Amino acid sequence: MKRFALIGNPVSGSLSPRLFQAAYAGRYAYDLIEEPSFEAAWGRFLSAYEGINVTAPFKLDAFGKVDVVAPSARLTGAVNLVLRTKEGLQGNNTDVDGVAGAVRETGLSVSDALVVGAGGAARAAVAAALELGCRVSVTNRTLSKAEALARQFSCQAVPLEEAGALAPDLVLYTLPGSAPVPAGLPLRQALVLEAEYKHPVLADVPCRQYISGRRWLLWQAVTGYSLFTGENPDVEKMAAVL
Repeated sequence: MKRFALIGNPVSGSLSPRLFQAAYAGRYAYDLIEEPSFEAAWGRFLSAYEGINVTAPFKLDAFGKVDVVAPSARLTGAVNLVLRTKEGLQGNNTDVDGVAGAVRETGLSVSDALVVGAGGAARAAVAAALELGCRVSVTNRTLSKAEALARQFSCQAVPLEEAGALAPDLVLYTLPGSAPVPAGLPLRQALVLEAEYKHPVLADVPCRQYISGRRWLLWQAVTGYSLFTGENPDVEKMAAVL
């Protein structure tokens, strides 16, 4: 039986094993590998698995380990899926697919996006918003980080205190749930997608429509699991898990 896994620290509360079980009715194994160091987790992958998902804090480390970099990973500078191929270890970033899929399934049109945050999830959010055809602005508490991200994607950075003057129809909120919500964000008229699904902070705010990070998780998994197995997963059963 082919074996797959998720590496990260922590991963104990991840829904990935349940999603994978639902996707393929248990025909493949899927484990959680929680290690304090990336090298320890990577070693376990190399010893026993066909492919892995990668979560925080190891996505940048994984980028530096792969032999082949898929366009999505090169664009974001981070890897969240590694697969053994004939050409070597291939690094992918299916978070871009997760964001785009979660927005597209609403059926709502978007043209102006605000990305809140400047970390790894924000990189995927910017890439996805551009793929959706949006004009993109990035804001963050540390403006220099927003500016660096904006330069990478040729979009604009906005000081956090000025973000409230924008009128986006899509807000991609990538700050962790433990971080205070910045005051004055322009959410009321926007489609709001929050990356954090375990401890969301925006689920009850007035907005055009709220999208849980679980939909981001679902659509990145749909793409990722297809890459793992070469088969289309059962999306309805995966959605039922969520």
